[in-house]
Amino acid sequence: MDNELNELYQQVILDHNKNPRNFGTLDHCTHEAEGFNPLCGDKFDVQMEIDGNVIKKIMFNGSGCAISKASASIMTTIIEGKTVEEAEKYFEIFHDLITSAPDAEIDEDALGKIAVLAGVREYPSRIKCANLAWHTMHNAIIENHDTITTDK
Repeated sequence: MDNELNELYQQVILDHNKNPRNFGTLDHCTHEAEGFNPLCGDKFDVQMEIDGNVIKKIMFNGSGCAISKASASIMTTIIEGKTVEEAEKYFEIFHDLITSAPDAEIDEDALGKIAVLAGVREYPSRIKCANLAWHTMHNAIIENHDTITTDK
């Protein structure tokens, strides 16, 4: 990852950790799931209001490290207003990005906001932190009410 993207990664992580977007509880959610990372104690609930096929609102609450909280915050800003199919596609894109080799080329234009999370690839122990909210969102969409854990 080039220095410019690495600096942006650090700034965005810090900003979304200190000022998380869509943090709280939805009064009227139609889909929800819980995620837990036993390695570092991150625990988040993701709640969504899905109307027809559109994610009208998405929020998360809980606690976690800077990377997990920032990833959850970024995820909600990307997913809100998208269709369920678009959200699932973003889930795949994100997963492919952070599980790729640290030196793999990334297409910042194609990835959009997700590109700033590419820095996680350089810290393998933190990939599960970044992944937690995304897997929890996926579980909420498919209405799997089992707590998703990152040790599986």
